[in-house]
Amino acid sequence: MQRPLFTFIIALYSTATFAQRQKAISPDLFGIFFEDISYAADGGLYAELIQNRSFEYTGSDHRGWNPMTAWEYTPKGFAYGKISVETKSPLNENNPHYVVLDIQDAGQEGLGLTNYGFNGISVKEGEQYDVSFFANRLAGNAMPVTVSLRSKKGDIYGETTFDIKDKNWQKYAASITVNKSDDSACVVIIAKGIGELALDQVSLFPKKTFKDRPNGMRADLGQAIADLHPKFMRFPGGCLVHGDGIANIYNWKNTIGPLEARVDQRNIWNYHQSMGLGYFEYFRFCEDIGAKPVPILAAAVSCQNSGGTWAIGGTGQKGIPMQDMQAYIQDVLDLIEFANGPVTSAWGARRAAAGHPEPFHLEYVGIGNEDKMTPGFEERFTMIYNVVKAKHPEITVIGTAGPFSEGEDYEKGWEIVNKLKVPVVDEHYYNDPEWFLKNNLRYDKYDRKKAKVYVGEYASKGNRFINAISEAAYMTSLERNGDVVHMASYAPLLAKKGNTNWNPDLIYFDNTGVYPTVNYYVQQLFSANTGDVYISDVVTFDRKKDSTLAASCVKDTKTGDIIVKIVNAGGTDAKVNVNLKAFGALQSKANVTILKEDRGVPVSIETALTKGSMTLDALSMQVIRFHRK
Repeated sequence: MQRPLFTFIIALYSTATFAQRQKAISPDLFGIFFEDISYAADGGLYAELIQNRSFEYTGSDHRGWNPMTAWEYTPKGFAYGKISVETKSPLNENNPHYVVLDIQDAGQEGLGLTNYGFNGISVKEGEQYDVSFFANRLAGNAMPVTVSLRSKKGDIYGETTFDIKDKNWQKYAASITVNKSDDSACVVIIAKGIGELALDQVSLFPKKTFKDRPNGMRADLGQAIADLHPKFMRFPGGCLVHGDGIANIYNWKNTIGPLEARVDQRNIWNYHQSMGLGYFEYFRFCEDIGAKPVPILAAAVSCQNSGGTWAIGGTGQKGIPMQDMQAYIQDVLDLIEFANGPVTSAWGARRAAAGHPEPFHLEYVGIGNEDKMTPGFEERFTMIYNVVKAKHPEITVIGTAGPFSEGEDYEKGWEIVNKLKVPVVDEHYYNDPEWFLKNNLRYDKYDRKKAKVYVGEYASKGNRFINAISEAAYMTSLERNGDVVHMASYAPLLAKKGNTNWNPDLIYFDNTGVYPTVNYYVQQLFSANTGDVYISDVVTFDRKKDSTLAASCVKDTKTGDIIVKIVNAGGTDAKVNVNLKAFGALQSKANVTILKEDRGVPVSIETALTKGSMTLDALSMQVIRFHRK
């Protein structure tokens, strides 16, 4: 006989006692952390299908790369000529490289280039794709240029032709409808004429992006992220923010405006950033998924591991020269204006020109990321914080406490935060499942009069079920301490198969599919079942005997729903008591979502309430949602 899913024991509480058992918790508790790591942006969430679209790859991005990486010189039908990468008369000074086709004999079919995307271009039958490029006819007569989507064998799935007449840089754009699906297609650009033709900023986008946004996000990845129901989104990193040396610090101003005017940059994770996914796109994506934007800026110092490796640590932290600090601080203030300023302001006008006259309603700005707490860091962080606090008291500044859950940087980080009275501090840690189970009481001990905590990066080290279930147990403690833990986000969010820089990750993907982990479903269950009031002593058990058990109970005051989460991270079944009497009349049935190792994905049912104690299967989690009558 199958065991009932749950039964309940009833206990009596006075009204006064029940009121004392309630506390308000953060409305922004569970969110997401996006970093351009493991090809999360270019080749990932950012829907651009052309790799190295502006010929800006170099060997410093990745060993062996150059401006022609992902491109192939393509003469057709006995065409003859040569190809070169030049910088003499660029499309934009921020985008100095471009390709010149010197076509000496067009032959029967012409001469040009082929791009294979990010290990192939995935196209679908019947779908439309927007192609564009900039061209400059340097010599010769007007010539037709055909852009086609093809198989690697040369089968044409769709094409369009442009007549290039102008002797200056002009943009050309059209849509191509594909007549066959292919997971490894390529783009072929063929010129049919004699002369010299310069090309730059070659782009191919699926017409169907997430929310149908131009220069938008890949639809399936965008939806997978939206389905997490995040309350906030942190971007663009991570270690990406403070970069590998001062010159590599992420500059938000380089990521806005026309795509051809943005400044490409080496990625700290050993590839390249086109900056097509820039600050405007980040803000817009946050809006599209209903998440508050949480931009993180460097504290005017580079990563302490600059020139070294994260694993062994480095001594490469460098600070922006003090004579440049006022300009850097102004960049921070300008970001706030870009997000929230009126269209009559300088940076609010830039936002409006990009297509969003309404403000993005920025509430948070993070300063620093996992920094070594040196005197240079403290001096620069203090300068930035004091100005932002004075100029924008409505903005909550998030500080940092280093890369670990304890140690010298952690203690010094908290010392700086407490001295300056920074409202929120960012803690990071990646640990084994046992650590998460043993530290379930970590935030019970925190001083409620000091800074709130943002657990900006955390994960158990793996994507096995035990990793996910230990994270679930720990997340119940974040809810229980939602008065001091203001925000939390698993990290990293995305990783492309075959291109991973970090393990574990929440969502894996390739060019054709999205593969959520069991950790993803844990995050989703918590984010989709949040409340604004925590209620203690609803689920009871002996924690000293059962350290692998964890539970939380929250109330959503908007709906009146009571939401109980119970986790058994142990290898045997376990019993708990659930006391519901204090909640008054509840509907006779509750919604129950169960996550077990043998299924790997949540299963939801509706079931009736009965009396008694509840037995939890080994390695399982249940979310029980009760509705008021």
